[in-house]
Formats: sequence, C-alpha cells, structure tokens
Amino acid sequence: MTSPDRYALSQTELRVATGARGEQRIEFAMNRLLHMIREDLKMDVAFVSEFVDGERVLRHVDSGPGAEAVVPGLSQPMEDTLCQRVIDGRLPNLVPDLPTLRKTMALPVFPIRIGAHLSVPVQRHDGRIYGTLCCFSFEPHPSVGELHLKRLEMSARLAGRLLDEAHGGAPPMAPPV
Repeated sequence: MTSPDRYALSQTELRVATGARGEQRIEFAMNRLLHMIREDLKMDVAFVSEFVDGERVLRHVDSGPGAEAVVPGLSQPMEDTLCQRVIDGRLPNLVPDLPTLRKTMALPVFPIRIGAHLSVPVQRHDGRIYGTLCCFSFEPHPSVGELHLKRLEMSARLAGRLLDEAHGGAPPMAPPV
C-alpha cells in the first residue's frame, strides 16, 4: 500500500495539475486520481458514477485486467446497484467480503464478480450528491479497512472539486501553498 505521505503528495500534484481550468486537464486529473486509488487500494476497478433520472451512470473508470466490460457510459437502474444501498444506508461503505455478506442479505447480482467493495458519495460544492466514488476487487479483500475508506473519502472530496470545475460550479482549486 502507498504510504500516507505519498498519497497526500499525489493528491497535491492533482490539485496543481488542475489549477488551470480546462475539460481535458480535469479529465486527465480524474483518470489519474482513479488509477491512483485503484492501485493504492489494490482493487480491480475504480469509478465515479453520476445519478441521473433514477440511473447510475459510470462517468470515469479505471480498470485492470479482466474488467474491460466496466466502461464509461455503462448504466443501471439505481435500485439494482450497490451504490444506492450505500447512499441510503442499507449497505456499509466498506465490504471486505461481499460473497459472505450475500449469504445474509439480498443484493443485486452482477455480470462481473465483486469480492470486496468500497463506496462513498461524491458531493458537489453546494452539498448535492453527484454520485459515488467506488472501487472493487474480484476477490474478497479481508485486509481492506478504515484507512482505505478514509483515503477513498478524501479522494471523493477531490473528485467533487474536479467535477465542480468541469461544470463551472466552483472556482478552480488553488495550488497548495
């Protein structure tokens, strides 16, 4: 796992890279953020979704080998997602072993195996929930814990800022001093 100092440094680099507005720079920063999360947390997929008219739409995706089917634009009815269950409190943000949890709880079935799952809301500057920042691995990941979740929450705040910049909802992030 990446050390907290390296993780903070990567987040700082992203803030600097997005100091100037521009859709391409923000897209680059979002992709880099998702890749960093996926690698750091040792997951197979990381994505930012948007909630639109009762659907969860994947907007930004970073996936490793075997997850090529998880792509931007993929959508599902909200009720058929783990994201909805996390947002409304039916599912915890951190699930190290989803197959075991399935034995005690009715959950949607997916065409791709999900072993461990982490999900946090992505909020815009005005407090509205845009969607979620999620990552998952194909196999259970018993070592995933609260530190991983804290890193995901910190990354979701940065993703919210990037989205605000992309959509003109907030001033650009100032480079750290």
